[in-house]
Amino acid sequence: MITLNQLNSLSEKEAFKQLEQCCVSIKWVTGMVKSRPFSSEQDLVDKAASIWFNDCDVKDFKEAFTGHPKIGNVESLKEKYAHTATWAGNEQAKVEEANIKTIEALAKANQQYEDKFGYIFIVSASGKSAEEMLAIVNSRLHHQVEDEIFVAMNEQHKITVIRLAKLIDELPEKTNLSSHITTHALDTSLGIPAKHMVITLKGLQDNQWKPISVGITNNDGRILDVLPPARFLIPGIYTMVFNTLEYYKKNNQKGFYPEVTVQFEVTDKNHYHVPLVINPFGYSTYRGS
Repeated sequence: MITLNQLNSLSEKEAFKQLEQCCVSIKWVTGMVKSRPFSSEQDLVDKAASIWFNDCDVKDFKEAFTGHPKIGNVESLKEKYAHTATWAGNEQAKVEEANIKTIEALAKANQQYEDKFGYIFIVSASGKSAEEMLAIVNSRLHHQVEDEIFVAMNEQHKITVIRLAKLIDELPEKTNLSSHITTHALDTSLGIPAKHMVITLKGLQDNQWKPISVGITNNDGRILDVLPPARFLIPGIYTMVFNTLEYYKKNNQKGFYPEVTVQFEVTDKNHYHVPLVINPFGYSTYRGS
């Protein structure tokens, strides 16, 4: 771990080496090195997002993906990117807790994903179990090839910021790492949070709904990282799709609505919280905080 001042003072070669631990896209790392000196930790986070989302393209996204092992296969990364392997292993720690049936299903889904899209399944794995990642990959397998790359690149940047927080001392304490969009699902039929529900954020493009992010609710029924830090949606109409069908199946319930779609309007960079209150035969939503 180094301080921001130390990063600013490093030679270009040493700064490149440090930042490459966070993302192996040459364009992103080069852009970050040239953006020094960063005036603050927040400036670093903002520049990291700006370079990734405004300057990088599909080729750069795919290059960045090569800096990750397949989920559950950290060994494949050790030789190629030895300096990122430890962080990658820690990020996937919960995979080791899964049973063999889940591991096998996850490995199969990962191969199906790679066969379809041409690159490995990228997901911000921190804190997620193998079962949760399996639900996410199975959902993303339904995406069109031209759409999925933009979901994957959002996940890539979530990982990049997590690694920046490991690299730069006090970065989490001195920056806003919250997501522009968050969500929360509550099950009033059980009186508990609706955990392990897959939710997809979509935006309109050429009059078609295109996926932006796919997440799964945690044990508190929340998804706090729908978008990476400093990634802001442009003003417009968006939709959250809650996969209630699979949620009810997991809870041995029969639900009337196979999915719930909530449309909402984004007008600025303020935080938007889009919660859902459900039971098998009804639901409601509101603008949360």
